[in-house]
Amino acid sequence: MMIGDHMKTKEKKGKKVKITIKNFIYFLVFVMFMLYSILFYHLYFSKKVYATEETINQNTKEVKISQAEDVNLEEIILQNTNNGQREEYEVNEETLEYITKYRTNTSIPKGVVQVVQEGRQGIQEITIKKTYKDEELISEEQVSQKITKASINKIVEIGGGTGTSNYTAKVGDILYVTSDRLSVMVEPDESAQKVATLSKNDELELKEIKDSWYRIECGTARGYVKEEYTTYINPNEPEEEVTTNDNSENIKSTNELKSALSFNMELNKPSGLSLEQFKKVLTDNNDKNNIFANNAEYFYYIEKQYHINGIFVASVAIHESAWGTSRIALEKKNLFGYGAYDSSPYNSAYNFSDYSESIDLLARVFVKYYLNPKGTSIYGGEVATGSYYNESTLTGVNTKYATDKNWAARVYQHMQYLYNKL
Repeated sequence: MMIGDHMKTKEKKGKKVKITIKNFIYFLVFVMFMLYSILFYHLYFSKKVYATEETINQNTKEVKISQAEDVNLEEIILQNTNNGQREEYEVNEETLEYITKYRTNTSIPKGVVQVVQEGRQGIQEITIKKTYKDEELISEEQVSQKITKASINKIVEIGGGTGTSNYTAKVGDILYVTSDRLSVMVEPDESAQKVATLSKNDELELKEIKDSWYRIECGTARGYVKEEYTTYINPNEPEEEVTTNDNSENIKSTNELKSALSFNMELNKPSGLSLEQFKKVLTDNNDKNNIFANNAEYFYYIEKQYHINGIFVASVAIHESAWGTSRIALEKKNLFGYGAYDSSPYNSAYNFSDYSESIDLLARVFVKYYLNPKGTSIYGGEVATGSYYNESTLTGVNTKYATDKNWAARVYQHMQYLYNKL
C-alpha cells in the first residue's frame, strides 16, 4: 500500500468517528425531548386517564366490598317463597328478673323470713326467630340471648330455730333492720327522695303500715322503709329468749280456709295456711320424687313476702310439671316450664340451681305481671306493671298465661285437692 493511500484511509476513519458522535448528540437531544414531552403529558393530562388495575387495587384496600357475588339470590328467593314460608328475626329488650337465694338461720324461729340483700333486676336482649307461612305465624323460637345489665341476687334468711312464729308486725312495734343498708324515703316510693340510710340491726319504731312500706322513726330519721327489710326479732337477744308470738288472732281455722276456696277467688291474697299446713298438704303419694314435700316451705315463704296464694302457685307447679316428673322439672329444677317456647320447650326453658329459685321467681312474675293492675304497690317497694293483667282470678290469669283454655279448670282441680287435705 502507498503512503497516500494509507493517509486517505486514516482520514476516512476519522471522519466516520466524527459523524457518529454528531449523530449520537442528535439522538440524545431527541430522547430528552421525548422524555420532556411524556412528563408534560402526565402532569397536565393524566387526571383524565382511567385508573390502571394496579391503581384500583391500591385504592380499594381499605374499602369494604359487598359480598353480593357470593350470595345466590335465586336460592334465597326460593327459600323465602318455597311453600309460602319466610323467616324474620326480632330482637326484644326484656327485664332480667333476679334470683332469690334462701339460706337457713338457726338463730331465728321457723316461719320467719328476713331479707338481708336486696335483689336488683337486670336487662337482657332476646332474639326470636319467627317463621311465617302465607303470612301466618306458624312458629317462633328463641335463638339467642345477651345480658346487657346483670341482675343482683336477693338473699333471704329463713328461720331454722327451735320455735315457730307467724308474727305480723303492727303499729307501735319496735323493729330492727335486717339488710346491710336500708334507705329511708320521704314517701313510700322507690323514686322518692332519700332522707337517711340505716344500718343492719338499727332499731325502728313502726308508726304506720302502708302497703309494703312502713313509716318509721329512728333517732332523727323519719320516713318510709321497705317492709321486707325489717324484723320484730331483737338481734341482741339470745336465741332462747326470742319471742315467738304467733298473732293467734290471725290464724284461721280449717273450715275458714276451706270456705275461702272458690274458682273465682282472688289469688293476690295469701291462703293463710301455716308452715306446718303447707308441709301437710304437699306431702303426697303423687310426689314420686318428694320434690314438693321437700320444698313445701317455699310456698309458705312466698305468701309471706309477695302477698300471693301459695296453694295456687303450688297447683300451677303440680299441673305444669306433673308432680315434678317432667324432664324440665327433674333436669332444670324448673317446676313451671318457665321460659319455654312451644317449638323448643326443653332448650328454651330456664335452668335453676334449686327448686326454691323457680318457686320464688314465678310467684313474683304472677304478682308483678298477672295478678295486679298497673301501678299497684307490691313487694319490695316495687309496683306492678300489669302487662298481662285481666283479673286476679284463675280465669284472668288463663287469658294471657296459657294457650290452653282449660288451664284454669285443671289448676283449680289441684287447688281443690290440696285444700281438701287440710
